[in-house]
Amino acid sequence: MGLIKFKHGTNPTFAGFFDDFLSRDLFDDLNVYQRASWAPSVNIKETEKEFSLEMAVPGFSKEDFEVNVENNILTISSSKKEEKEEKAEKENYVRKEFHYSTFKRSFTLNEKSIDTDNIEAKYENGILHVSIPKKIVQVEKKNKTIAIA
Repeated sequence: MGLIKFKHGTNPTFAGFFDDFLSRDLFDDLNVYQRASWAPSVNIKETEKEFSLEMAVPGFSKEDFEVNVENNILTISSSKKEEKEEKAEKENYVRKEFHYSTFKRSFTLNEKSIDTDNIEAKYENGILHVSIPKKIVQVEKKNKTIAIA
């Protein structure tokens, strides 16, 4: 017989049963809570010319996304509905499942250094790529005449 872990003051015979029962997610197969609260992670890279965002969002299509800039806030969002239906007429069996998955991520942009008019986005191989170009800042070189002493 193996060791049984129990808390002080509980009956070791029932402790494992209740701990296991109460800690299980009754919706493990459906992952309902996880789907409703899911948000993709974002990789952010900076180069001399741009910032680039990458989101791993497999199973989506480019039509599922909305990318917009308003008041120097870049917002990436998605709302997707999936439905599955199975029918077996001989067994008089019908099963229909559906779920919604939505997310919204926002990023504040620096108005002085970001070229918001040229932000681009593309979706390929399950990854949403957003390119955020930096404004080209030209430093004016002033001519200066040096007086000879």
